[in-house]
Amino acid sequence: MRIPTLPIVRSAKLVAGAVLGALLIGQAAKADSFVITYGAPTVQNPAGIIVSNANVIGTETFNGRPTGPGGFTTDYGTGGIITGTYSSGLVVSPADQYGGAGGTGNYANAVGGTSGYSIKLATNGVPGVNYFGYWLSALDGGNQAVFYRNGVQVGTYTPPDLVAAVGACNGANPYCGNPNAPFLGQDSHEPYAFVNFVDTTGYFDEVRIFESPNVGNYESDNHTVGYCSNASDCISGHPVPEPLSVLLLGTGLLGLGVARRRRG
Repeated sequence: MRIPTLPIVRSAKLVAGAVLGALLIGQAAKADSFVITYGAPTVQNPAGIIVSNANVIGTETFNGRPTGPGGFTTDYGTGGIITGTYSSGLVVSPADQYGGAGGTGNYANAVGGTSGYSIKLATNGVPGVNYFGYWLSALDGGNQAVFYRNGVQVGTYTPPDLVAAVGACNGANPYCGNPNAPFLGQDSHEPYAFVNFVDTTGYFDEVRIFESPNVGNYESDNHTVGYCSNASDCISGHPVPEPLSVLLLGTGLLGLGVARRRRG
């Protein structure tokens, strides 16, 4: 993804359907089982996607954060039940054609490179976090998200998973292009969707968000965390019927053509 206000040229070869996805993600025997879903084309927050049954849920909008690089700690509006500490690799960017839910405010950005940033999660009064969601905007072939528990990788999300679900940006695909005024229709070759991750067999205490391969920046917004005593209560959307394994990680990107975006 990219630095705000600068023109970017990047492309992703997209494939298949416009319904949401579920998959088994993880690392060999250490894997947890995750279900991944996404919302309707214009949905940019968890309202109506997960919810009423979540025991605890909260969202960081980044709108009250100063723009520029630097980490911070948030309780996502949960009153301290769930806290997240963002590492210094995070860049908070003002809304532009590549990010910013609603077309206003700020969003989270991993600008270039492959280090990205991490979110360290802690809980007080609940056993752990088993839900994470975000508005993933301007998806490119390098956007990666990895989930950890006690330093051990338990889940991996790679771009082809969502790309294959939302379909190709080569026509009238409602997921493609920024859905918000004043940027409506811009960046029309990339998909925008709110994505939900539910760990159905355990909890995670860290999410690492980074770009690999480095083909642009990694924009996202409305980071939402939650705890559901029954993980299935956090699931909504349209799960992919056949789960996939992280074993596909090595080959998945081979089917995704990418071109480096310009940024400054």
